[in-house]
Amino acid sequence: MALALHYFLLATLCWMALEGFHLYLLIFKVFNIYISRYLLKVSVIGWGVPAVIVSIVVSKNEKYYGCSKLANRSMCFITNSTVQLVTTLGPFALLFIFNTVMFSMTVRYLITNPHHKEQFGQMKKNRMQETVMLMALMTLLGIGWVFIFFSIGPQATPALYIFSTVNSLQGFFIFLYFVLTLRKIKDPETTTGNTTNS
Repeated sequence: MALALHYFLLATLCWMALEGFHLYLLIFKVFNIYISRYLLKVSVIGWGVPAVIVSIVVSKNEKYYGCSKLANRSMCFITNSTVQLVTTLGPFALLFIFNTVMFSMTVRYLITNPHHKEQFGQMKKNRMQETVMLMALMTLLGIGWVFIFFSIGPQATPALYIFSTVNSLQGFFIFLYFVLTLRKIKDPETTTGNTTNS
């Protein structure tokens, strides 16, 4: 159970990093982004990298997985604190840095790009809609996971409540993001003249 929990946690983090990479392709490499067998390659990375990390931990010592005592409670996870920090917080820190950079680049591009500047002026009317889209994008990239860094020390309980609340809404925000994106594509006011959206 501990091994499966570790594997799926790492797979979740890996897929969020891949979503950041996918966002980069969609925004910055708009043309000529065809990659042969893209889904297969992404799947190998998304499911394979966590499997390699878990395999390395098991090959070193299979007793790293089991029940460990945390704050007078037993938890089925990684028993060695060093291995836990390196194999969970290490990949998460890399994911967080990468996806924060992708999020910042996306927001900067949408604000500074001349094509989007006039749309951004219109977007000020729809601040609530754009705020929801940005929050959905943040959860899509896993930026809400930053609250786990504050789960140490006296602020642990509020940080864990915020972490659990934000991440339990991740699917809902992703749903809102795609609904609002689809609505923008179908909105007749955004299309002018003979231009077509792809």
